[in-house]
Amino acid sequence: MQCVAWGERFRQRLEGRNPADPQHVIGLVDAILASAREAGASDVHLVPQEAGLAMSFRLDGVLQPVAELPRVTSSNVIARLKVLAELLTYRTDVPQEGRVRSDDRSVEMRVSTFPTLFGEKAVVRLFAGSGEFRFLGELGLPVDIEPALQRLLERRNGLLLITGPAGSGKTTTAYACLREIVRSSGATRSIASLEDPIESVVPGVAQSQINAVAGFDYATGLKSLMRQDPEVIFVGEIRDQNTAMTAFQASLTGQLVLTTFHSSSAAGAISRLSDMGIEPYLLRSGVVGIVGQRLLRRLCACATQNIGANNTAPTELSLGIKVARVFQPVGCNKCGGTGYRGRMIISELLQPDLGGLGRAILSRGDATEIEALAVQAGMTSLWQRALQAIEAGQTSPAEVRRVLGWMSPYTCDSPVCSVARTLIDQEK
Repeated sequence: MQCVAWGERFRQRLEGRNPADPQHVIGLVDAILASAREAGASDVHLVPQEAGLAMSFRLDGVLQPVAELPRVTSSNVIARLKVLAELLTYRTDVPQEGRVRSDDRSVEMRVSTFPTLFGEKAVVRLFAGSGEFRFLGELGLPVDIEPALQRLLERRNGLLLITGPAGSGKTTTAYACLREIVRSSGATRSIASLEDPIESVVPGVAQSQINAVAGFDYATGLKSLMRQDPEVIFVGEIRDQNTAMTAFQASLTGQLVLTTFHSSSAAGAISRLSDMGIEPYLLRSGVVGIVGQRLLRRLCACATQNIGANNTAPTELSLGIKVARVFQPVGCNKCGGTGYRGRMIISELLQPDLGGLGRAILSRGDATEIEALAVQAGMTSLWQRALQAIEAGQTSPAEVRRVLGWMSPYTCDSPVCSVARTLIDQEK
């Protein structure tokens, strides 16, 4: 569905502008970025097509069409963005990436361009400005995870992973952790970072940006950083075996290493690292905690409640998720007709030193087995959090299915899933 409200507001910004004006493209790009900030978009997509330049905003994690710009201005719009990001305007045949900072420093943006059939595609990612200090208490983490995570950040060694797919808020959580360490330590800990790119400035942290072209990659930078007497190291992302191995070595030799990692769950991170060649004993000894997280769209106040017979939600509304009641999105002017306003975080914290997790890791147990054991040891899984959010009227079954998919303890027939299903039902 097209985002009509924001499309109309964008068109209103362009009223009275003369396309023949030499300054028209500058004003057009300013209007695009201003509209995106006003809408609260996390990304602006500008995709060249045969008929014109399609513009979409990613709002609350969902890409929404906003407008289509005339084809005659397509290349000029992309060129203007490249100027703002200090990119090479004459190179249209290779991908490029650069940063744009707003005049008031309230929003930082990253521009990424990519050649396509009808011209260059551009994606502008908007970050919260570095003046906006967001600590753990402001992220909306579950009440049982926040204090446990605070304790892990006080450790002097070990590897703390923040996991999830792209767009799940990993970097935001990582920056909140960094600021928490700076605040709690009173600038008495040596904190350094390797990032690609640096998305927010954190006072008290010596931040460095990766430059792969110059040979300054994560693995190389991390090895050199070890000689800088760091106590806390933030690695923007573990992408390969070399980076992973160096991070584990640092965690076992007296540094607290904080990093992000792509995986479907906290337990899945163990399996992925094992597949990358990390030995089980390193996983068991090095990892002190794994935070798995997702962002779910929060229902607008216009949502309606549905309760079925026998105190269960109607199957066609619950989409096979076992809950007693569901709230369905309706849509109104406040939410732009989507039925959702803003997002909420659901998360899980896996600690390898609890229960029988250590033995399962050493014996190379799969993700399903490790997750079941973690739940048995007291971890509240992402699915449990999602069920609680549905019944609390915070989100809908459709949103949970969109984000978490269709594989769950209720759609899996393995013995381990059966155990997890029983544990979830007991929790409910």
